[in-house]
Amino acid sequence: MATPDPADSRDIVLVVDDNPDTLGFLTQALEAQGAMVLVATGGEQALAIVERITPDVVLMDAVMPGLDGFETTRRLKKLPATADVPILFMTGLSETEHIVEGLEAGGVDYVTKPIVLDELTARIRVHLANARRERSARMALDTAGRFLLATDRAGRLSWATPQAAKLIGEIGGGEGLPAAISARLAAAMAEAAVGSVDVGEDGERRLRFTALGRTGDDERLWRLTSEEAGGEEAALRRRFGLTAREAEVCLWVARGKSNRDIGDILGLSPRTVNKHLETVFAKLGVENRASAAVLVLKTIER
Repeated sequence: MATPDPADSRDIVLVVDDNPDTLGFLTQALEAQGAMVLVATGGEQALAIVERITPDVVLMDAVMPGLDGFETTRRLKKLPATADVPILFMTGLSETEHIVEGLEAGGVDYVTKPIVLDELTARIRVHLANARRERSARMALDTAGRFLLATDRAGRLSWATPQAAKLIGEIGGGEGLPAAISARLAAAMAEAAVGSVDVGEDGERRLRFTALGRTGDDERLWRLTSEEAGGEEAALRRRFGLTAREAEVCLWVARGKSNRDIGDILGLSPRTVNKHLETVFAKLGVENRASAAVLVLKTIER
């Protein structure tokens, strides 16, 4: 299968179905509407395709020999590249238990066969638009310096902004959170009040997961901060006697962020940020944020 041209702006639709007639019908219909269609006749083939190409939407048959659509969807949702790709189930099964299984596996919608093309394409458009809005919001958070992630009640990673995902990959050496960290987060969520969870298993990097609230019945939002031994925050704390929070504020000042931006990033009010800066200026022996930024940059660049 040829790799799509990166400059190609067409929607990429992955159709997973073991029925040649269904594959042919959908491929012809979707390509006529301007989409690029990838086809897989089973779950294993679908997983192999997404290792090379990330689709914009997946149309998934529920019942297939070997790896069925439900298990294929579960596996796709565990992959960072396809975790937020909308998956629509297509099947002749219409019993409530099958619909529920499809949605619990990670599907966003369910259409029954025989497929009504106009209805299917309308659903695809809606879910594509929703997924793009969500992706844009996460990218905006990442650009603003947000290290955010969400976990389910078992502490397993649901999604993360790109910067947070990169940091998680560095600490875990693979996909998702290390089991020990997931267990710590799950235990914290079981408590009546969730604050923050500090971990530092390797003795070189301290991680703090600060609970920001719920984003769903089974999802918790966290802000992730990191401090490496000998890192920037540690260097500021050692030289100027700053607290961890004051060091964080200092770094964002040096990066040109306003009090409001820093408050958004760290979950503080602008007034609280200003109070921290008053203390920081005194400890650094400076009178304004420009002087503080220069001193911070000189310290961390040594």
